[in-house]
Amino acid sequence: MARSKPSSSKKQPKRGVDFKKIKRKIGRKLPPPKNATNTEIKSKAIILPEQSVASERAGLAVSKKGLTLKELLQQTSHHNAKVRRDALTGIRDLVLKYPAELTLHKLAIIEKLRERISDEDKVVRETLYQLLKLVIFPALKKDVPGSLISLMMAYIFNGMTHLATDIRLMAFKFFDLVVQHYPSSFFMYAEKVLQNYEDILRKNHIYLQDRSKLKNALVGLVRCLSLLPCNRRTVDPSYGKNTETQGSLHAYELEVPKEHTDFSSIIKRLEDILPILVNCFQDFIPLVHPMSSLDAQSFDCMLYLLRSIDLSVKFFLYGIDKHQTDFGVTKPTYNEKDMPVWGEIATPVFLRKFLEVFPLNQLHNTSGKDEDKFFILNIEITEIFLHSNEWIFTSAILMERFLEFIENLLSGKIRFNSRSGKALQEKHLTSLLPFIPRLVSLVANTWKSRLLQAFTMAFKDCKPESTLNLAFLSAIEEMLLPSKRQGILLLDASEPEILDHQITWIRELPVLLVRLGDTLSSLSKVILHLLLRLGQYAPMNSSLAWEYDIMQHTLGEFYSMCLDDGSILYGPFMKLPKDCQELSVCCLYYFSSLDSLLLRSLVYCCLCDNLEPSVLFRIIDVLHSAYKIGHLQLVDLISFFVTLVARWKVLPGRLYTHVENAKKISNRETFKAITGAVCSCLRQMGDDALIFQIVQRVILDEIPLNPPIDNLCGMLRLLVILDSRPTKLSEQSIIILSNSISEYLIDAASYIPENGDEVTDSNQISICQYYLVPCFFLFDRSDKLLNLVLDLMGSSIGEDNSSLACNHDTQHTLDLSSRIVAVVSILLYMHQDIKIRRRLSSCKGEITRILQKMRLQLMQSSNEMGNTLEERHKIQFSFDRLKIAAGQLNCWDADELKIISLFE
Repeated sequence: MARSKPSSSKKQPKRGVDFKKIKRKIGRKLPPPKNATNTEIKSKAIILPEQSVASERAGLAVSKKGLTLKELLQQTSHHNAKVRRDALTGIRDLVLKYPAELTLHKLAIIEKLRERISDEDKVVRETLYQLLKLVIFPALKKDVPGSLISLMMAYIFNGMTHLATDIRLMAFKFFDLVVQHYPSSFFMYAEKVLQNYEDILRKNHIYLQDRSKLKNALVGLVRCLSLLPCNRRTVDPSYGKNTETQGSLHAYELEVPKEHTDFSSIIKRLEDILPILVNCFQDFIPLVHPMSSLDAQSFDCMLYLLRSIDLSVKFFLYGIDKHQTDFGVTKPTYNEKDMPVWGEIATPVFLRKFLEVFPLNQLHNTSGKDEDKFFILNIEITEIFLHSNEWIFTSAILMERFLEFIENLLSGKIRFNSRSGKALQEKHLTSLLPFIPRLVSLVANTWKSRLLQAFTMAFKDCKPESTLNLAFLSAIEEMLLPSKRQGILLLDASEPEILDHQITWIRELPVLLVRLGDTLSSLSKVILHLLLRLGQYAPMNSSLAWEYDIMQHTLGEFYSMCLDDGSILYGPFMKLPKDCQELSVCCLYYFSSLDSLLLRSLVYCCLCDNLEPSVLFRIIDVLHSAYKIGHLQLVDLISFFVTLVARWKVLPGRLYTHVENAKKISNRETFKAITGAVCSCLRQMGDDALIFQIVQRVILDEIPLNPPIDNLCGMLRLLVILDSRPTKLSEQSIIILSNSISEYLIDAASYIPENGDEVTDSNQISICQYYLVPCFFLFDRSDKLLNLVLDLMGSSIGEDNSSLACNHDTQHTLDLSSRIVAVVSILLYMHQDIKIRRRLSSCKGEITRILQKMRLQLMQSSNEMGNTLEERHKIQFSFDRLKIAAGQLNCWDADELKIISLFE
């Protein structure tokens, strides 16, 4: 039965509400949803007794971030560039803080760091470069074996052939860094390195787009080419900056390691690379001229290209010929025009075309800085021309351009405009001056005159402190004197115009020497060396020799001058180093006639306390040698010697230099040596009688000046060494000498011991002999002199004044009793000498009068209340000693002995 349908009238059940509207009050916080997830986490701290990682690092060197060297090296290979950069920075900090780490692990460090040479990140490569430049290489210095260099070079060569241009060019920068610190590395890999330079320079699209990249490569190329041998004479611009080694006239040549050098392969590579360098430079020409200004990167690239060309040309011209025997290089052949040919390079047409661009045209609207840049480039091209002008054939028009440019540069018509213009002018002019002598010898007479005129003007206008002076002097030496190597004179002095310029140069040399003073001793040494060579090689009776002689009038100021008030103004000679003093003294030998004014300047220097004794003896030796060859008059030399002995100041000091705590040590030994040297020279001069007469006259002129005891002793020795028996002294000389000798002996008596008849101390014996023996020689040769001296000594003890100051400049002011003791001491010392004792036998009357005056003084002293007991005792003791000695002389008869006994 079918189900019946529900009736429509039946009510349906109510259904739920889908969205119930909840009324919220304003300002109340909403409750969280019922299905919200609670994200709050609660935990408790876990405390461990010790961290295992920290225990492993204890005692290890770590970076600021706590990483060890091993960990840092591992991170240099991280895939993240920032991590690699941070690792390199950490290595730098760690090595600086712990230098021993680098020394111990240098092999591991370099092995790992080299991998970053070709890093894709530019900042990583630059960070590595700075790390090697500032930390690694300076710290290792020379402690890098060839194996480490080879490790670096393997990756550098990989970088040089990398597909990325930035990496390739950066690899050249790394190689330049290696060569800076280890120059020999270039010769170990020269062929391969030059091949890579050739490859990169061929791709001009690289450097024309980004010139800064090319500059880095060219800097390294210039450094490498500068290591190639070149025996061309150049000027060292760093004179006066170091002491000992600086200041040589010509630069030294770099030592080339033969074991790693194959010059034949280098020559082949340079033959290929030189035309490429020229083409590369010419590629810049169209880019430069249309521009209103020359940008710094283009200028740097052009400058380094020119320097690379110049270094290559110099190696071909000067370096190969020197080293061809050492390294098996074949000597260059010559073609039909006498042009050298190396391999594929015949007459270098490309160089000739390259020089045709000179001068680089300056635009009218260029700034001062741009003009300076063009000047520098033109100077570099000029230097290349000067090196190669004898190798390649240049047209007369091109030659005129270069000669005019050089003339304008010398005469100052071309000047730099920047703040450093003066320094730039001197720097670049220094590089051109060495070519002037050869250039002047090759050009026509018209240009020869113009170049010499500009050269002379520039030399005269050059300030003493300028670095150009060294280059000027080098060029002057070549144009004045024969070549040291070939002995050829470049300029013929017979041409009047050339001779005028040479005379001007010679006259400027002593003026420059005086103006320099002692500020630049290295430059003074060069000038003195040039003057010495001029004196050695100037032809006799020539104009140059005549100018050399005249030069001594100006040169006197170099030694010393006597001012109007009598004071002495010493010149640079006194303060210059010993080697400069030696050169200046040697120059004296070559003056054909030494002027008396110059000798006076010399003697003032010799009398100065600051002059080294060795230099003084050298002056004596050179002047004596000059006399022997007729360059010095006999009278002038003797006057010089006697003045030196008579006025050389003996410093006061103890006679016994072995005494402890002596405040002053006398220079008497030096004075003795000077006197001995003068005596030796006088004995070798020839006619003793003539020399004695001159010496006697000069000494008698000095004696009235009351010289000190040491100087008078020296002059007496000069007389003794030339005198003979009987004496050659004239009557007047004997009278003058007797007055001086009597006072001299009383002064010398202070060195004789007062007690005892015998002198036992060896020092005292030598002192007595030194001062007294010259007088004894004169007494032995002249009885009259002895008699006069004894009379004068007797008169000195009979004077009434209570004190008598000695005429000599000594410290002794003797009273009567002291003078009596001194006279007796001298007589007793004479009595001990056998020869003088015989002479005393003929002086009975003088000795008797001395005894009588002593007796009279004893009687007077006993009656005068002012005389002390000690003074009377000293007179009595001396009287008794002399009476005993007089009685021992075998010259008294019985009556005379009775007279002596009456003195009791």
